[in-house]
Amino acid sequence: MSKPSLSRKLWSRLSAVFLSVFAAGALGVNAPAQAAATITVGGKNFTEQVLLAEITAELLQAKGFTVVKKDGMGSTVLRQAQENGQVDVYWEYTGTSLITYNKVNDKLDAQQTYARVKELDAQKGLVWLDPSKANDTYGIAMNRDVAQQLGIANLSDLAKVLKGGKELTFACNSEFYARPDGLRPLQKDYGFEFGPSQIQRMDSGLTYQALKDRQVDTALVFTTDGRVPAFNFVVLRDDRNFFPAYALTPVVRKATLDANPTLAGILNALSAKLDDATMARLNAEVDVQKKSLGDVSAAFLKSAGLL
Repeated sequence: MSKPSLSRKLWSRLSAVFLSVFAAGALGVNAPAQAAATITVGGKNFTEQVLLAEITAELLQAKGFTVVKKDGMGSTVLRQAQENGQVDVYWEYTGTSLITYNKVNDKLDAQQTYARVKELDAQKGLVWLDPSKANDTYGIAMNRDVAQQLGIANLSDLAKVLKGGKELTFACNSEFYARPDGLRPLQKDYGFEFGPSQIQRMDSGLTYQALKDRQVDTALVFTTDGRVPAFNFVVLRDDRNFFPAYALTPVVRKATLDANPTLAGILNALSAKLDDATMARLNAEVDVQKKSLGDVSAAFLKSAGLL
């Protein structure tokens, strides 16, 4: 009796290999080797943060991640959630981490602030990726035409005009008026002083409208607020670097980065597209033009070449 050309055992092995190769070829790119990683994206409870959470979620979904979004959270609650592993990534401000979370009150420039929080937060398992050029800090704003008429481009120019006898009114919230790093030290650092009758204290949101309606000459604003470009304000340059740096930066849990090595590159590419003007424009599209978060996010990601 002649021997068969292939033993049953060898034939079984070859069949298994054949079936594996066939299955892989048939599934192709439509069936990844493993399930997509799930990333929880957090955000605070104001427009800029909710918008950034939406932009980040849309981008990561487009890159193949499964995303859970948790926005609308208080700052401290969100930070604790990340430290506890409940949030993987969110956009934080360098000054907030320095002063609020790490209790550092040293006067540092933007690069020093970033380096310090990167070092301190690394001890808590958090990684600060590349900072954006968006710096959402305090600013003193004026109507553009008035600033140009008076020759005021920075806070030193404002001090010069005030010390020269020009009376200008100023709107700010009660917190900035009273806080130890607010109005009084600002005036001391620049060598000017608004008189009591020149200062109008009001809720933060009302300062923009008061300036727009020319009820005051100058007002406290946040530099990436969408109403700054929408109302044609100019933010006076802080030429003595009084205000802390609040650079918008993606912060990720180290464990999440270790498990998803492509994540850093994706988020750094997004960070590179953000600056003060861009964030102010996007915020205005939501707050002033009343566009939906999804529409603003999708349009930005496409125009920025990220999708």
